[in-house]
Amino acid sequence: MIRPKLSLRRPLAVLAATLIGMTGAAAVATPASAHHTTITGTVVCDQLSGERVITWTVANSERDKAATIRKVTAEPSTPVKVLVPGADAVDLEGVAIVRNGSVEAVQRVPGDTATAKLTVEARWDNKREKTNSGTVNLGGDAPCAPAPKCIDASQAKYSHTFDGPKGTATVKLEGDLPLCGEEKQYFTLVSYFAPRPQFATPQYVYGAPDSNFLGGTQTEIELNVGIPDCHTQVDLIWGGVDEVIDPLVEDGPRYGAKKLGDREAPGNRSAGPPGWYNGGDKSCSTPASTFASACDGTVTVSLSNDGSISKYPVEFEVRGENGWSKTVTVEPGKADNETVVPAANAGKIEVLVDGKVIENGTYSWERPEDCPLPTVTTDADCETFALTASNPEGGVPVKVEFTYGDKTETRTVEPGKSEKVTFPAGDDEAALVALPELGLELEVIYAPEGCGGGGGGEEPPGLPVTGAAAGGIAAGAIALLAVGAVLFVLARRRRIHFTV
Repeated sequence: MIRPKLSLRRPLAVLAATLIGMTGAAAVATPASAHHTTITGTVVCDQLSGERVITWTVANSERDKAATIRKVTAEPSTPVKVLVPGADAVDLEGVAIVRNGSVEAVQRVPGDTATAKLTVEARWDNKREKTNSGTVNLGGDAPCAPAPKCIDASQAKYSHTFDGPKGTATVKLEGDLPLCGEEKQYFTLVSYFAPRPQFATPQYVYGAPDSNFLGGTQTEIELNVGIPDCHTQVDLIWGGVDEVIDPLVEDGPRYGAKKLGDREAPGNRSAGPPGWYNGGDKSCSTPASTFASACDGTVTVSLSNDGSISKYPVEFEVRGENGWSKTVTVEPGKADNETVVPAANAGKIEVLVDGKVIENGTYSWERPEDCPLPTVTTDADCETFALTASNPEGGVPVKVEFTYGDKTETRTVEPGKSEKVTFPAGDDEAALVALPELGLELEVIYAPEGCGGGGGGEEPPGLPVTGAAAGGIAAGAIALLAVGAVLFVLARRRRIHFTV
């Protein structure tokens, strides 16, 4: 019996071929899986355009094989270009990557892009192909915006200089950008009359404030104001002349943080010294006094406060002798002519303001030149020689010294009164009547007729003396007239004006 022979040669061959094929496929796939590109990206903001600029780096993983980029897919879909020195940029697609090398390409995306992705399909010299992707996450960054060409006035910063005593200031816009559009920022320098060299109220604007603005091509300004020749305040403020406060009064509005250099806004938006000043070494008022003596010994003191810088009331104190004092307040631009110092206190007068005697503020009573003069009459006979001094009403008491021979009598004659002194007749031919307080003397001749060989005679009518002969009466009358002339010439009235 012939048994058929089963041959295993063919199935074994098929199995062997299959195993060999599978082994070959594994050998090819393994190196193919090693071929790849590594894609990374960095990003910056282009402030000129407001775009984000991504620089992609595509690296070749193979040390001994070059690769060619066959396809590029970008998200967002904007061009991805390779920069070529000295030539125009070329698309990344089609660019070769040398062995173990890399290539850089640039992509521009909108400024608000949150994520960018680049997918690259590459093929190596050994025909291997691989597609890889790289992603850049921009979500944590602020949107990229174009660099500003101007600055909004509400965001602008400034710097300033300030010299209060000189009334000068400058203000400058900081940075390189002008204010946007037609925007303007005003600043104002203003000076005040002030009652004290420290802050005090009320204050009144002196002259015209100086105001100007920054805007357009004007990025720096100078400001100048006049300063009063007295206590003052000078302020550099944020805003125009409509911000000026006039007057500054108790419990009224204040500049506060509007002063440049303040700690708070808007004043702190300008860097520089404090933009305010208080000073001055003289009062902003003009106290002055004049004096007028009266025949009765009193002095009228006129007080005024009407000078060019008189802005505040002045409280005067008028002091006389023996503790006499009176306080008078005179408003600015006004005068007071009713302060009368009594005769008993008018020997020395002082006018004071704030406890200090004002310039030319001292005075003593002086007899006015038009005051009526004392008169002297005689009554003489062979036994006696009588002299009478009369002081007119409306004057002051007068001291009179009567001297005849070796005897002197002194009398004080009150206004409207007379004093008579009688001397025994002697050999002296004249008596001397002196008014020492006026610096005057009068010689009165004693020459009665009918005594010692002479005869008496009747007194001529209308003469101001009695009891003397005609010759003596005439001599006495002439002497009295002479005295009157001397008194009239020497006793001149003086009015002295004092101004501070």
